[in-house]
Amino acid sequence: MPAAFEILEHTADIGFRAWGDTREHMFENAALALESVAIELDAVEPKRPFPIAAAGEDEESLLVNWLSEVLYYLDGRRVAMSRFQVDYLDAHWVSGKAFGEPRDPVRHPAKVIVKGVTYHQLKIAEEGGRWRADVYLDI
Repeated sequence: MPAAFEILEHTADIGFRAWGDTREHMFENAALALESVAIELDAVEPKRPFPIAAAGEDEESLLVNWLSEVLYYLDGRRVAMSRFQVDYLDAHWVSGKAFGEPRDPVRHPAKVIVKGVTYHQLKIAEEGGRWRADVYLDI
């Protein structure tokens, strides 16, 4: 099975490249990549679903807003998530579920404090039948 995402090197920020066989899977894997940058995922149990949705003017803003919602759950609602499911995706709306549990600082230690999702070098493309997103995070 091909990799779902990889971490990208950058001088001031941190980024990732997420893939998916569909746009939906790419959005799911981008959310998982964001979580993996911020916290240790090994102990996160996908105990319950949390609804997650975002709107955007275009594909790029839609992805940034989706990932910003993931970050809100992580920091604002203190939820650690280890699985994502996109149920609906069109040009201006994405909705689905994130599966996780209340964040426990002992079981889910922070790796990097992510302040936000940026548009810096943001790229979404379909290549060879697979979708790819390059995303950089403000840390």
